[in-house]
Amino acid sequence: MPRLVVIGGGAAGMSAASAARRTAPALDVVVCESGGFAAYGMCGIPYYLGGVVTEAENLLAYPPEEFRENRGIDLRLHTRVGLIDQASRQVFVSQGDREEVLGYDTLVVATGADPVRPPVPGLGHDRVFTIRSLDEAIRLRRLLEGGVVRRALVVGAGYIGLETAEGLTTVGAEVEVIEALPQVLAGFDEPAAGVVAAELTRHVRLRLGSRLDAVGDGDGDGGVTALVDGSEERTDLVILATGVRPASGLLIDAGARYLPDGSVVVDSGMRTSLPGVFAAGDCVALPHLVLGEPAWVPLGPAANKTGRVAGTVAAGGTSAFTGVVGTAVMKVFDLEVARTGLSLTEARAAGLDAVATDVTSRSRAKYYPGSSPVHVRLVHAPGGRLLGAQMTGREGAAKRIDVLATALQAGFTVADLAALDLSYAPPYAPVYDPVLLAANQAVRAAANAGG
Repeated sequence: MPRLVVIGGGAAGMSAASAARRTAPALDVVVCESGGFAAYGMCGIPYYLGGVVTEAENLLAYPPEEFRENRGIDLRLHTRVGLIDQASRQVFVSQGDREEVLGYDTLVVATGADPVRPPVPGLGHDRVFTIRSLDEAIRLRRLLEGGVVRRALVVGAGYIGLETAEGLTTVGAEVEVIEALPQVLAGFDEPAAGVVAAELTRHVRLRLGSRLDAVGDGDGDGGVTALVDGSEERTDLVILATGVRPASGLLIDAGARYLPDGSVVVDSGMRTSLPGVFAAGDCVALPHLVLGEPAWVPLGPAANKTGRVAGTVAAGGTSAFTGVVGTAVMKVFDLEVARTGLSLTEARAAGLDAVATDVTSRSRAKYYPGSSPVHVRLVHAPGGRLLGAQMTGREGAAKRIDVLATALQAGFTVADLAALDLSYAPPYAPVYDPVLLAANQAVRAAANAGG
């Protein structure tokens, strides 16, 4: 019986395994997952830590029994793959002290991304956590419930760092966020980043341009000392959220083609450069529809979609992944923060001639109760081609960004965007929606640039 081996039981891996089972019901499908859980919502971990999600099991898309008993997938937890032998089509796996060699006909690698751990002494301390696995999150939640965390230091002001800072504040901790860069959310331009920083400082202490130098033991009470910019601070917990990198080591060691950032190159069917080997999820580079070339954009929806494609094609079916525009949204306390496409900084770094148009509008008709500011930035070529967008606001930003993502995928100009027939009612939008207001201003800017 032909066998498909899937490495990684996250969103991409379990989507691949399930798609392969649907495509080829007689296929032997084995999933090797190094952790103790599979098919869970990693993006929900900050909300589990904050108690919004009450039980860890609530983050599971399906329990292991669903895959083993109902879908006929051999799901092996706590099973680590140490080597891919491409020549013999074998993988070398270990489960505790037990080692095994598994042969495969096709292989899907969905190993995700690993947290970046800077060269800082003391990061092995048991009060230092990263937010990348449910196993570790459960251990951290128990610590929080034990009532010993009064102060917490979050290192890094990206998506995970800020969402975790909110979760820790929700359970009563006094939180400090430090970030080495001069702004929060490096993927955003300064107008949006400044709005986010202002919201953060209403709830936590924020220090930009600051670095963690070392971590050491506390005063014998189980806490830690953190050396920040040369000064020693006492804290009960350190959250390391300094970014992630593709967990592509197995594929690279096996000879797969990859980009300088370590993300593995795949085609539209998620085939790597290795015969019979596919890859999906956060370890691969995907076609970026704005850049026109592969880029590493580690986001959950793409992991699910690419996993489904990889599993289908690996099992003999036909499927293709067309690409991404890089759409993301997050909640920062009372603020919605969203982006799609390229920031102005990213567009110019890619060599594109780009400008930005900024407007501040309202979430509802100005006379309707509850109306609040919505800031929109459109990034576009001087001639009008839409390249990206960012939005912040207390309501309305999270879903309006999907209009802009759709426009990017369709190849709209700002004039096309301005012509959209968007909905209007006083409780939901002004007559000129913030998206249309920004688009009209961008059309005028493009006309001036051309004139």
